[in-house]
Amino acid sequence: MTRFRFLAACILLLAWSSAMAIDEPRYTLVRAYDAFEVRRYEAYLVAETTVLAAAEDAGNQGFRALAGYIFGGNKGARKIEMTAPVAQTPTKIAMTAPVTQSASSGAYVIQFAMPAEWTLDTLPEPVNSSVTLRSVPARTLAVIGYSGTWSQSRYAEHLKKLQDALGTAGLRWHGEAIWARFDPPWTPWFLRRNEIWLVLD
Repeated sequence: MTRFRFLAACILLLAWSSAMAIDEPRYTLVRAYDAFEVRRYEAYLVAETTVLAAAEDAGNQGFRALAGYIFGGNKGARKIEMTAPVAQTPTKIAMTAPVTQSASSGAYVIQFAMPAEWTLDTLPEPVNSSVTLRSVPARTLAVIGYSGTWSQSRYAEHLKKLQDALGTAGLRWHGEAIWARFDPPWTPWFLRRNEIWLVLD
């Protein structure tokens, strides 16, 4: 493939993926720092599922369950428009017996934001019992963006950069980091939009 054809294919893929994600949670920019932004997000609805898997696999497993919901896996078989981002957050789960432990495994909450026109009363009930619906309250987030691959090393690098920048700015945060990915996996790595969110005190 010539360079021209390769670039044309990349542009088409980018346009197609952008057309898929027509809605994002609404926010107001509070302040832009050199390394990050502070944003005030309005409340929004999510469909979410908890996945027991290594961080590298959790997103794909959760995506399949949530995609099933929005593509008709719900009571009424209704289609719901795809939005961005897909959010991934580590979480603790209730202790059960027997106890098993794996150094490479954990629990992650995977979320799809729901389009703004839906409410908890109008969203169809998921058929898959692992998918739940809830409202995320309004909150203030520190956000760092980056492009490139979805590797854990790249995520950890930018999370540390965000945490260091918040320390320098005298801002405090709480809870686990939220990894927000805005593009489908077939988007070329150098065109991907990725963000890490931390909830500010």
